[in-house]
Amino acid sequence: MRHALLLVDLQHDFLPGGALAVADGDAVLAPALRHIESGRYDVIVATQDWHPPGHESFASAHAGGEVGTLTELHGLPQVLWPDHCVQGSRGAELHPSLPLDRIDAIFQKGTDPTVDSYSGFFDNGRRHDTGLSAFLRDRQVTRVTVLGLATDYCVKWTALDARSEGFDVRLLTEASRGVELNPGDVERALGELRAAGVEVV
Repeated sequence: MRHALLLVDLQHDFLPGGALAVADGDAVLAPALRHIESGRYDVIVATQDWHPPGHESFASAHAGGEVGTLTELHGLPQVLWPDHCVQGSRGAELHPSLPLDRIDAIFQKGTDPTVDSYSGFFDNGRRHDTGLSAFLRDRQVTRVTVLGLATDYCVKWTALDARSEGFDVRLLTEASRGVELNPGDVERALGELRAAGVEVV
């Protein structure tokens, strides 16, 4: 059984001071580094939100759009976000504490301006595949441990898609934090994950 560590969106814009900062988000960095350096994982992969300027998930792309409101984007429900993780910006960079030489691959997502992409595997409409699943299968990975930002969005959807792709999945709550647009969002996300067969530890 080969085991992969999946680091979700450990980028400046999701950390304190960033454009879409997750409260206490920097608390995930030390445990993430411990897991990277533990030697327990056969494969280590990171995902990176990588939006073109003017991405349609940004509130700024909609006249009168307000951050945090729910709308519809080409037939899909869409939360409007502040401009974040714009391609080539500092905010889109992975945090420098991550040893890039230990990361086997980085999968960029959210590159299509017409659809958001919370999951590291597919966009929100499951129209495009990032190639992550094939990458893991090519390396005979059967088990995935997921951590990162944010628990109630990109971490949740990455873990759910990993399950739907047939991997055994574990989520590390010590190394994940949520946005909590609405109180209880993180607990609801963890409930969804448990119901889908994700081991929440």
